[in-house]
Amino acid sequence: MKNGSLEQWLHPGTLSAKHLRTLNLDQRLNIMIDVAFALEYLHHECVQSIIHCDLKPSNVLLDDGMIARVSDLGVARIISTINGTSSTQTSIVGMKGTTGYAPLEYGMGSKVSMNGDMYSFEILMLEMLTGRRPTDEIFKNGENLHHFVENSFPNNLLQILHPSLIPKQGKAIIEEENTCILAPTIGKCLVSVFKIGLACSAESPKERMNTVDVTRELSKIRKVFYPGKIN
Repeated sequence: MKNGSLEQWLHPGTLSAKHLRTLNLDQRLNIMIDVAFALEYLHHECVQSIIHCDLKPSNVLLDDGMIARVSDLGVARIISTINGTSSTQTSIVGMKGTTGYAPLEYGMGSKVSMNGDMYSFEILMLEMLTGRRPTDEIFKNGENLHHFVENSFPNNLLQILHPSLIPKQGKAIIEEENTCILAPTIGKCLVSVFKIGLACSAESPKERMNTVDVTRELSKIRKVFYPGKIN
């Protein structure tokens, strides 16, 4: 893909400042929606439901129009229903995703599930909004990306936002103490998106949002805050 992977955009590494590429909020929202629709297709629209099992930024590719494509189904599981019973088939036995993106229940022996994909999607969303990998060094002693966001939600999101998402002067309100506050419209949009990200990783897998609900809610957010900016 011409525009590489989402990983390269979120974590450009050693690229010089002159060549750094950034994504604005509406681009990130579009990518989230593209990925959510891709998962919805895998989960609900294929003849046999497919669980991706390894959703992460390096497996999200961006085409010429910055439309996101979910790639690498090498560890995907196919769910088939025969005579009312469910079974899973896998292309690589024993693999259950990447550390930081795989849900905790996989590490405790649980079978892969659509709910597991939704956890990975939540981590992807939060990484896109904060710029923090789930494996960052700051996450020690039981701390993780979900808790990092949860502790600042909804009133202190500015403290955890990716720098490129912090509004420039004129798009934000500047207090007397030189504290930047998000403009109401941007703030409401971010709160709505963060809320979905957090809801996808409820402690109980069965309580997580599903792809149908996520695509619907993210699309509503885009329609309200970015009308006309649709891929």
